Amino acid sequence: MDPDDELDDDGRAAGWVHPDDRLWRHPSEVAGTQWPVVPPAPAPPMPDGPARRAGDPSLWGVAALGGLIGALLASGILTASGGLRRPTTTVVHPVEQVVVRASTVAAELGSSDGGVVAIAQHLRPTIVELDVDGNHGKASGSGVLFRNDGEILTNNHVVDGASAVQAIMSDGRRLPAHVVGGDADTDIAVVKIDVDGVYPVAPLGTAQDLKAGQQAVAIGSPLGLVGGPSVSVGVVSALGRQVQPRDGGTPLLDMIQTDAPIASGSSGGALLDSTGAVIGITTAIAVGDNGTQGLGFATPIDIAKDTAEQLIATGKVVHVWIGVEGDDIDSATAAQLSINGGAMVKKVRSGTPAAGAGIAVRDIIVRVDNQSVGSMGALIVSLRTRKPGDKVNLGYIRDGQWHTVQVTVVQRPKNP
Repeated sequence: MDPDDELDDDGRAAGWVHPDDRLWRHPSEVAGTQWPVVPPAPAPPMPDGPARRAGDPSLWGVAALGGLIGALLASGILTASGGLRRPTTTVVHPVEQVVVRASTVAAELGSSDGGVVAIAQHLRPTIVELDVDGNHGKASGSGVLFRNDGEILTNNHVVDGASAVQAIMSDGRRLPAHVVGGDADTDIAVVKIDVDGVYPVAPLGTAQDLKAGQQAVAIGSPLGLVGGPSVSVGVVSALGRQVQPRDGGTPLLDMIQTDAPIASGSSGGALLDSTGAVIGITTAIAVGDNGTQGLGFATPIDIAKDTAEQLIATGKVVHVWIGVEGDDIDSATAAQLSINGGAMVKKVRSGTPAAGAGIAVRDIIVRVDNQSVGSMGALIVSLRTRKPGDKVNLGYIRDGQWHTVQVTVVQRPKNP
């Protein structure tokens, strides 16, 4: 890296460099602008130690949002299914407790003509940078304040194995924090600021009514750059994406795909809708042979919120299952049965609810209660908000005939 570049080796902003010695200019240094030309204060020296990493390679591989592309590829790679079938494309991981609802900020912004500007001004104070020391050296990511006592939503891969965490606020304050808990299956974690106070809170919306093409705004803290969170704008490109780890681990399911640029280090930041409500937690970016592909992925806020509530209440997340394994049905089978999709059962574990209910190999599960199931991933997602002991009605097709059976879900064993 050229010594005159704006970033040093560990991803931090370098000291002041005269404009004549740089290829870039801050807007304040361009003639005709309204800002005075004031050299920024030099960044504080960094202690000696391992270079920042983008995440923990023992986890998803989505951890790579925390560093440059070379470091990203070294720390972990995912291959994406669905819309990412080209073999050259990979995915990398980029007080009183009060939750502010989407209607609150929507009302505040509704009369504003600023659009994205108003959203950015309102939400930037709720985005923090997380500076993490852990088993694999230093890591950097982003987080979203969602309770005014200092609880932060972020990615599990950002803080997994952390021995010390600092939350860097948008105004530059560095506050000590600790990990409340994390869940690898959803790649969601909760961090709590250790300093008492009343903190700004991001409004939480819902991803249930999202449609491809609607506006999306991404806010995160890339690479620890001085100046606070950054903002980018795009659209919701697709819904229900599945990202499969290359090592064969549990896939990330029901992901929101967006073309809003998600900068490296912004993993754990917020994806917002046009009202300024959080609809997802940014988790991964797609990278190909020629660099980033303009595709980002976010965990739906509904999943993130449910996971966070369990982590705050008990420090862990309970996942349920019915005891089946399988694949998505092919398009020819779907057309033959006049359905849009389904989950083809390939294995039924003995002693599980599915086995007790008579579910058999080659059954095609197409509905959970009143919710259609178009894939095996959709079946798993449909059960994520259920608790052990809940009863669900499964609709399935066997030999062309439709059937319904009631199943009581149970906690999924650690090694099913």
